[in-house]
Amino acid sequence: MPVLPRLAAPPAPSVRRAPPSLPPPRPPPPPPGYCSSSWNIRRPSPRGPLATAAEAPRGGALPEPEERDPFFLAALHAARLRDQESRRPDPLFIDPYAAVLLSYDVGHQDMDLVSQAVPCPDYYRLATRYIDDKLQNLIHSSENIRQIVLLTDGMDTRPYRLTWPRLSVVYNVSPGGVFNAATQQLRGTGAKVSRNCVLLHTPFESPDLQDSLCKNGFNGNRLSLWVLQGLPLFTPTSLENLLLVISNLAMKGSIFIGEVPHFSDWTAPMDMGSEQDKLENLFFTRGFQVSFEHYENIAKGVGLNLAPPGEQRGRVLFVAEQLRFSDAQMESFRMHFERMEEDADEEGFEEL
Repeated sequence: MPVLPRLAAPPAPSVRRAPPSLPPPRPPPPPPGYCSSSWNIRRPSPRGPLATAAEAPRGGALPEPEERDPFFLAALHAARLRDQESRRPDPLFIDPYAAVLLSYDVGHQDMDLVSQAVPCPDYYRLATRYIDDKLQNLIHSSENIRQIVLLTDGMDTRPYRLTWPRLSVVYNVSPGGVFNAATQQLRGTGAKVSRNCVLLHTPFESPDLQDSLCKNGFNGNRLSLWVLQGLPLFTPTSLENLLLVISNLAMKGSIFIGEVPHFSDWTAPMDMGSEQDKLENLFFTRGFQVSFEHYENIAKGVGLNLAPPGEQRGRVLFVAEQLRFSDAQMESFRMHFERMEEDADEEGFEEL
């Protein structure tokens, strides 16, 4: 990956930032093409399991059409695109599990309802190939990155189709209902993570994502790699809140890669340059140094002719580095200094 230019890290605030809450399990009725969502500010005290071990999928079939929400349909649409790409004579990637996720009663009419939820096929193919390559290069070139957090639509099959270094822990953050249905459908297909690795799921609906990941074993004193593709984010505020959670959790030097969806709030009269400027400022205010990758450059590398630029609907590929210390690091520093002060007090008492 290209070396990111060094920028001065934003000063660490004296009071650590409180993580935002996540949206309710079901979104409000969607507008044409998809739905909007906001991050819930309330934190209800009763909640179910924080995470689910996902080493071996279990269960039955996908929900009936009337039970499917926009999140579910969007995930199916993405799975169909991955299946179509896998069947091409010269595919950019192969997803052997995408076809399994497509139930028999899912027709193209259902897919058309959510065609706006993911980019056009060419851009989706490029983004998936780019993220796959970047992710694999990062984890296999570093002996210290063994925590991977996938922020997905719930049907992302990367945990099963990519290889992970020994002792890796892969956290999947996605809509709980979609993830559960996908793991049920994959039962008996041989979909497993690499040997001596573990896959854990944290529902996107968790009232406190930061707390859920920590209780599930995430360690802010170790490097981590975060990957964003498909997680339902519909406003700049939802992205900003997600960046706050990651900034609190990720150790300094951790990497965040992926695809930022297009936000309708930023459409007019903004061009791509000004949109990326706003994104860069948004990342930097949350402690990340970010660089962007253009789809056209990736397309040239794989010999793909792209549709007109407008077809990508403003989506952006990015690589970002965490410049701040995580909450766990700050707590470790605090405890270290307290011990030093206690030792100094004891030595002074002995001298007296």
